[in-house]
Parts: sequence; structure tokens; C-alpha cells
Amino acid sequence: MNPELLDPILLSLRVAGLSTLISLPCGFILARVLTRPWPGRDVLSAIINLPLVLPPLVTGYMLLLLLGRRGPIGGWLYHSFGIDVAFTVKGAVVAAAVVAFPLLVRSIRLSMEAIDPRLPAAARSLGAGPLDTLLTVIAPLSFKGIVAGCLIHFSRGLGEFGATIILVGSIQGRTETLPLAIYRFLSLPGGESQAAVLVWAAVALSVASTLIAERLKVRA
Repeated sequence: MNPELLDPILLSLRVAGLSTLISLPCGFILARVLTRPWPGRDVLSAIINLPLVLPPLVTGYMLLLLLGRRGPIGGWLYHSFGIDVAFTVKGAVVAAAVVAFPLLVRSIRLSMEAIDPRLPAAARSLGAGPLDTLLTVIAPLSFKGIVAGCLIHFSRGLGEFGATIILVGSIQGRTETLPLAIYRFLSLPGGESQAAVLVWAAVALSVASTLIAERLKVRA
């Protein structure tokens, strides 16, 4: 496989992997917060799930407004630390993380809600604090849901297109991920064969991660 085909695959694997690692700590905490009843829970849940219902192009445009050099966050990062997010690999990681984040939270939340509430209560009655209970009881019992959520997040991040093309563009050799490369080849005369190779690579990677996630759900 020539570099023109291999580079987008490797970049997508890198972007999907980094976005999953970045999302996991925050996703775990928010999933735990959403398992408890409190006045603002539904509002928070709606905000987290926005990327699922918004068109990806809208999500990408909102991220561009926030993270571009003229945006409140992107401008501060650039002027304070010299960090560019828009039109860089960092932006691709952020776009994948934001779009796939609701799927990660949902998987972990469902796994936590399936835990017998008597088990955390027993740990607390034996003197375990909230953090100890979270780390020694809740986290191990929801481990399969956490892994499944990470795999689903990875698979979704691997195929992210709309938000990515708005936030980082499609710069060959720099920000061109697997879906962006497929789009470019399909736009070129005679590029169907290269696009087909990338399509099958994307299908194989996504099916593998999804099957593993489903197997974990069955065994949970």
C-alpha cells in the first residue's frame, strides 16, 4: 500500500485513539454524575447528547468558532501558548472526541446503572468513602461497559467526517483522515480504486471494534 493510502489510515487510527483516551476520564465522571438524580441532570444529559442530534457540519462550525484563532478558546490558546487547534491534527482529535463523546458516556452510564445498588451501599457501610467506592466497586463492575464504550467511541471517531472537514479542512499529508481521503479520491477522475481500498479498510476496522464491543455487552 502506497503512502497516499496508508497515511490517512494511520492518521485516523491515531486521531481515534487519542480522542478516546482524552474522552475516557471525563466520560467516566459524567456518566457517574448522570446516574444520580439531581435537578440539572436532564439539562446536562441534553447538552452531552447534542452532537448526536446536530448535523456534524453544525458541530464543526461551532467548534471552529470556539477554537479558531479568533475564537474565545482558540484565540487564548494561540496568544498565550502558541497552540493552534483549527486546521491541525489537534483539531481532528477534538472533533472526533466531541462527536463520539455521547456514545461513550451512554455506554458507561448504562453499565453503572446495571450495578446492584446494594454493593456500593455495602462498601460505604464498611467504611469506604465515595472515592474508594467509585474506584474499588463501581469502576471494576462497570469495566466491560467502559471498554465497550471506548471501542464504540473509537469506531465513531474513525469515521468522523463532517465536523472534521469544517474544523481542520482536508490537507493532504497533514489533516487528511480516512473519510476525507475517501471523499478526495471519489472526487478525482479514476480515483475509485483507491477509494475502494480505503473504504474496505474503514469497514474492516469499524466492524472489528463494533463486534468486540457487542461481545462485551453480551457477556456483561
